[in-house]
Amino acid sequence: MGMRSIGVTAPVDIPVEASPRRHVVFAVVAMGLFMASMDQTIVATALNAIQTDLHAELTWSGWTITIYSLGQIIAMPLAGKLGDHFGRKKVFLTAAFVFTAASLACGFAGNIYVLVALRAVQALGGGAFLPSATGIIADHYGPARDRAVGMFTSIFPIGGILGPILGGVFVTYASWRTIFFVNVPIGIVLLVLGWRLIGETARKPAERIDIRGLLLLASLMLTAMYGMTNLEHGVASPWFLVPILFAALFAWLFVRHTVRARAPFIPMMLLRGKGFGAMNVLNLLFGGAAIGFGALVPLYAEERFHLDALSAGTVLTARGAGVICVAALAVLTLRRLGCRIPMTVGFALIVTGFALMAFPPPNTNGYLWLMMAAGITGVGMGVSVPASNNAGLQLAPDQIASIAGLRGMFRQSGSIISVSVMTAVATNSANPAMAQAHGFIVLSVLMLAAVPLIYTIPDPRGNW
Repeated sequence: MGMRSIGVTAPVDIPVEASPRRHVVFAVVAMGLFMASMDQTIVATALNAIQTDLHAELTWSGWTITIYSLGQIIAMPLAGKLGDHFGRKKVFLTAAFVFTAASLACGFAGNIYVLVALRAVQALGGGAFLPSATGIIADHYGPARDRAVGMFTSIFPIGGILGPILGGVFVTYASWRTIFFVNVPIGIVLLVLGWRLIGETARKPAERIDIRGLLLLASLMLTAMYGMTNLEHGVASPWFLVPILFAALFAWLFVRHTVRARAPFIPMMLLRGKGFGAMNVLNLLFGGAAIGFGALVPLYAEERFHLDALSAGTVLTARGAGVICVAALAVLTLRRLGCRIPMTVGFALIVTGFALMAFPPPNTNGYLWLMMAAGITGVGMGVSVPASNNAGLQLAPDQIASIAGLRGMFRQSGSIISVSVMTAVATNSANPAMAQAHGFIVLSVLMLAAVPLIYTIPDPRGNW
């Protein structure tokens, strides 16, 4: 099978037969992905406890979340590259070991600075799960890999939704340290099962890793995201301007190097090639809507509808239920409908959910209204996620891990940008709730404007 957008022949390691133990392997790697996605949000409900116990400032406590997202952004494309060249199983097991060891160390952290540093290490392991696990699923499912990948990658948003709820339970009935310790036994089981059950697959010939490209990309993402997280100080603040200027410099250097390099860390074709450029923009917007703004819904519920913390947190359960209810059906219809129709319908439902949140009717029950709106956005996510994941992967089937890592990087970047912009606007607004409502509308307009990009992506029916 050739690469439809690049025009070279795919290597022989693309599987033609499904592994007899593919379902067991699916369960094992899904455990790792769920654990990593859950840890992205589980700390949110423990911030006050961490701040009190470690005598930390709220800003530093918040960095336990920010640094995890930043670490994942760096780890995802790197893990994808390494998985393609050195084997997905090795990268997956290394990720499991790093994540488990860092989780144990986080639980024993004695001050906030050590905890933030260890969360960065934990993020490297967590970020490596998605691309390596996606490649493993594709390797083991053969002709059915399109459906398996669609179902598998739907796990990631579910873990992020359940994280705050489980975090609240752990903090209420135990300690904030429990949210890290609970990963240790799960990680050990994951290592043992992964070592015994995941099969080895053929690899591409090893190439020299583009260290310069990696460092430039890491510098670009770190400075850009650091600047965005300081947007609340104002666009004229040096805390925002200086890192953004450095990010612009690193972006220019990275593009210049990528164009000239013989074997760049991320080939330019994967950034702006036919289909890839559109998918990267769509993933950025999807990350901002589904991951970023979604995480702000509980705050919106408290500010505008005056719900208590527990009720506001449970609003997201409706979104999770929406994802779960339709994800399996969306996967089964992929070959008949292709990718364009589910992505369009999914984007439309997410926009509808946001509009309902922003414009509630007068004298309505805020909790029930938000639950309904969140449920609609969840259905939109469940419809669009399997299709959007497959739309990118089928562009270059022999670079599955690299593309999955790049997809995760753009979605995480969109999440940080949307959260940073929205919190900055709300902080400087006389009416934070209405400012956030207007933010829902702005992002909805951007998503609708991006719908034509969906129809620039190749849309072959059937498996790939």
